[in-house]
Amino acid sequence: MSERRYLAFDLGAGSGRAIMGRLFGDRIEIGELARFDNEALKLNGHIYWNPYGLYSEMLKALSACSNECETIPESVGIDTWGVDFALLAKDGSILGLPFTYRDPRTDGAPESFFARMPRERLYELSGSQILQLNTVFQLEAMRRDDSPLLKIASELLFMPDLFIYLLTGERVSEFTFATTSQLFNPRRGGWEPEIFETLGIDISLMREIVMPGRRVGRLLPHIGRACGMGGLPVVAVASHDTASAIAAVPAEGDDWAFISSGTWSLMGFESDAPIINEATRRYNFTNEGGASGGFRVLKNITGLWLWQQCMTVWRKQADIGYNHLTLLAERTETFRTLIDPDSPDFTAPDDMPQAIARYARRTGQRVPEEPGQIARACIESLALKYRMVLGQLNELRGRPIKRIHIIGGGAQNPLLCQMCADACGVEVWAGPVEATAVGNLLVQALSSGAIEDHAHLRRVVANSFEPRLYEPHPDAAWDAAYERFMMLEPK
Repeated sequence: MSERRYLAFDLGAGSGRAIMGRLFGDRIEIGELARFDNEALKLNGHIYWNPYGLYSEMLKALSACSNECETIPESVGIDTWGVDFALLAKDGSILGLPFTYRDPRTDGAPESFFARMPRERLYELSGSQILQLNTVFQLEAMRRDDSPLLKIASELLFMPDLFIYLLTGERVSEFTFATTSQLFNPRRGGWEPEIFETLGIDISLMREIVMPGRRVGRLLPHIGRACGMGGLPVVAVASHDTASAIAAVPAEGDDWAFISSGTWSLMGFESDAPIINEATRRYNFTNEGGASGGFRVLKNITGLWLWQQCMTVWRKQADIGYNHLTLLAERTETFRTLIDPDSPDFTAPDDMPQAIARYARRTGQRVPEEPGQIARACIESLALKYRMVLGQLNELRGRPIKRIHIIGGGAQNPLLCQMCADACGVEVWAGPVEATAVGNLLVQALSSGAIEDHAHLRRVVANSFEPRLYEPHPDAAWDAAYERFMMLEPK
């Protein structure tokens, strides 16, 4: 059977990776070619991307691929998290360093924007969950602060589109990423003029929106020569990493929900059309573009961020690993302390374990002191949050969800997966862990004609990665814990 190869750049929090995909008919194998840092730059109180360092690492990975691989891939695609962007000058140069969504400059930006456009109107136009990190509020912060960069900017490129531009010279906006910005009207299928008028920003700043799978261009000649890749095609995949991940859910039918589990947990279901109504506004759901051109109706939940930040603190004090911490959490008393993962207390504290302790005191609970107690509080509370959102999903759909597919890093945490099944009372299927890279690669394969359609794409995933089933274990203790959880703070 003939082999076809594709290359994916997956830029995650903390690190980026170059992943090679080898497609053999209805089965794909993946392997990591390179891993490199993607640490944010903290300068003068702000948090930035390092696009020049990442670009350099991409070129190194392309050269390594050319030198080490027997066959040059058919194309390359890039994905990363949503909302962040860079501004370009008229001559095409990058204006300053792009900010990351965790930069504090957006403090107060939603309130500033809502003084000119009501919150309800913004949701009606965009169908996007109101989050301070959204592109619209990043731009509002720049307007409010009289940013000189915004005054001279000629174009806005989202981060995956920026790297496509650096590699090919072509400037576009990929659909799935555009829909994360809260500048896009999913009913109209384009940029929303009223939002730009409210911002006081010319809509001409934005680029043409292209659908996932579009071959945008080829490596610039000097890059192709230097890397030994010639005119390698560059594909605008589902460049929002969650969109790529959901494309790789090995599911059939429409009675399932997904949880893309990592730093964030994105929980929702697929829909052919956006769903924008009073219920989605009240529950603060978002409509994000899917790899197939439809929509992912979902809620952003703070996921393993708390766990990850606790690990960062504890590793400075002792040699504690991920598996050891999971074992400690398993052995700890159940439902001792519950927290709301989405509380502002946990957005960006200097010391996450201390932030969780302060939250417990503020809400009149026993304060967790040991790592196992804190870790269990994080995982149990996240599972309870999933239960809350599942109820909202069932209401929006008008029919019950019968199973949940967990993909991404959280799929390899058996404690989280089992707790999700127990809390939600439905089957949980875990995997693939590398869903984002797989989705990126297979959208390229779809673009090349090696895969027929999105149903075929999912069959390839199912043939290649066997998910693990977690059956729910009914327990009244989860019901009691859920009542406590819902009483903590207004959700």
